[in-house]
Formats: sequence, C-alpha cells, structure tokens
Amino acid sequence: MNLQKIFVPVVCLLLLGGAWRSYGWQGVALVGGGLMMWVLLHYTRLLTILKRAADRPIGFVASAVMLNAKLRKGMTLMHVIAMTRSLGALQSPKDEQPEFYRWTDGGDSQVTCEFRGGKLVGWTLLRPSPEPDPAPGEAPPAP
Repeated sequence: MNLQKIFVPVVCLLLLGGAWRSYGWQGVALVGGGLMMWVLLHYTRLLTILKRAADRPIGFVASAVMLNAKLRKGMTLMHVIAMTRSLGALQSPKDEQPEFYRWTDGGDSQVTCEFRGGKLVGWTLLRPSPEPDPAPGEAPPAP
C-alpha cells in the first residue's frame, strides 16, 4: 500500500488541528491558506508539464541516449515526461500494471520505460545496429 496516500492527509489534518489549538480560526485560516498554496503550486507545475508535452509528438525525444543516462529508479512518470517534454507512447494495455512507455529519437534509438504505480522500476535502451561499410571496390547496396 502506498503510505504517501495516508501520510500527507494525516499531516495536513495535524497541522490544521495544531493551528486550531494554538491560534483558533486565525491559525486554521493561515495554515489552510498555506496548504492551498502548496496544492496550487503542484497543480500549476502539472499543467505546465502537460502543456509543454502537448506541443511535441507522442513518444519523441531529442536524444534517447541522453534520456537513458538521466533516468533513475523511483522517478515518477510526471518527472520523466518533464525531462522528455513529450508524452510516452504507451506499449502495454491501458490501465494495467506494469505500464510500458517508449520514447524514440530521430536516429531510431528507443528507450522503453517500465512504471509500476507511477514509479520507474526499469528501462532499456535499444539502438539500431549500424550498417556495415562496403568493402573497397564494391558498390553500395541499392535502396
């Protein structure tokens, strides 16, 4: 079970209760205003990330190799979307765990990320194999 889903509301209630005990309604108004500002800051950040991602093609990243180097276990899907500035192309069935998202760059390198409960648990980098150079005196293959 995700402890954060319980911990954050309990801390908020404790803060509101402590404010009530210490300063009455004025304390509740002050702490409530601070909590509302915190929620609005997170909401604004979420909308900014999604607005930037909406301007790019789904599943596209400037460099899959650089994305691979920046990824760390435990990152949230929102953090990865903020890094890539693009929504990932969903590779797994919708609303099933684990979720797999893929980002591809212009050179056909791909990073496939695995998320469980919105947290990054693993990823793989797939790079296309380079075409062999023709031997001297041989004609290059026809397209």
